[in-house]
Amino acid sequence: MTQPPPAARRDGPVFWRLASAHGVSAFGTAVTTVAMPLVAVLELKADTFETSLVSAAAMCAWLLFGLPAGVLVHRLPLRPVLVAADLIRALTLLSIPVAVFLDALSLGQLVVAAFVLSVASVVFDVGYSTYLPAVVSKDRLAAGNSILQGSESVSQVAGPGLGGSLVQAFGAAYSLIADVVSYVVSAALLLTVPAPHKERADQTKRNVFGEMWEGIEFVRRHPVIRPFVLVGTGFNFATAAFEAITAVFLIRTVHASSLTVGLLIACMGLGGVVGAAVTTPLIKWLGTTRAALVPLILSPVSALLMPLAGRGFGAVLFGLGSFGWGACTVTFAIIARTYRQTAVAPELLPRVMATVRFVSWGVFPIGALLAGVLGQTFDNRTALLVFALCTLLIPVPVLCSPIRRSRDLLDVETDLARV
Repeated sequence: MTQPPPAARRDGPVFWRLASAHGVSAFGTAVTTVAMPLVAVLELKADTFETSLVSAAAMCAWLLFGLPAGVLVHRLPLRPVLVAADLIRALTLLSIPVAVFLDALSLGQLVVAAFVLSVASVVFDVGYSTYLPAVVSKDRLAAGNSILQGSESVSQVAGPGLGGSLVQAFGAAYSLIADVVSYVVSAALLLTVPAPHKERADQTKRNVFGEMWEGIEFVRRHPVIRPFVLVGTGFNFATAAFEAITAVFLIRTVHASSLTVGLLIACMGLGGVVGAAVTTPLIKWLGTTRAALVPLILSPVSALLMPLAGRGFGAVLFGLGSFGWGACTVTFAIIARTYRQTAVAPELLPRVMATVRFVSWGVFPIGALLAGVLGQTFDNRTALLVFALCTLLIPVPVLCSPIRRSRDLLDVETDLARV
């Protein structure tokens, strides 16, 4: 097993450059989270189903390319892959305001652009999750993940508000230029980060499918990662549904302005900031297992507040629900990601990460399309309510597993061996 060089683990500036690249990129992406569906709604006058197609295209790459991405990241030099993914995303986004300027934007182009962004993001996310353990020691991974997730959540607070302001000031399409700049800056920062050492001796002797299957089998048999994947799948399925119809629900049902839409979406990021801040203290107080159970129990309560939102002051209910949902999803994500990075061998980690994302993030387009169908068939409020009720099932995989009997997740396998 090849370990990252000690110097890399102690190199604080390396981590902060990596974190800065992540934060800048996340900030721009948060702007796009608001602007992209508004491009469909305001520029193309898309209906609920057409808007959900854009959301589904932006999420479907995990289902189509998630597993091969793990092998790709394992075989290729990691830093050039991440830089290329950033530059591809920048060029793809830039094509949208250019098309609007030329009065040539179509729904087809928007869907294709969302898909290309999705593919590049799959490769980037798998690689980035693999990079972190190379610069942070195992005993500091939870804190490192909290910092990264916290920076992303801060971006989700400021980004949507800025996105809503930019949409009102310059139009939905031109506001995407902020994300273009963020990807270029992220790529430049990543070029300053040393490349991690990787073991490559056996790569020519193995085929792609064999490597993918190894990751799948590891996840399928693992007593902690398997139920956590199912829980993550539930979180992502509901999140995809919420995100697919949030913009059209707030604009056409709640009658909120573009600025208000940005501020309400930012509440989820604010919840994520709080979740990231409390995760490490929560783990120290309750242990990793009980700390993971807290967001599983509280998340359905938050989700059920969102469809209750109404005009004027009633929109606050959406903000409260979005805040709670963001806090719960971020807290659980940090705990689950830290456990994987701690418990899985470095040479297997990219394929395990890819398998986890393939399953748990592969449901994004399914949730988005189902939300669009329900919203179009009935109404947007009913669609939100249906998916909020579905979140009551999220805790089930963990509550029905042996995880709940151990205070620390790292003790689960040992406790099972004693039984």
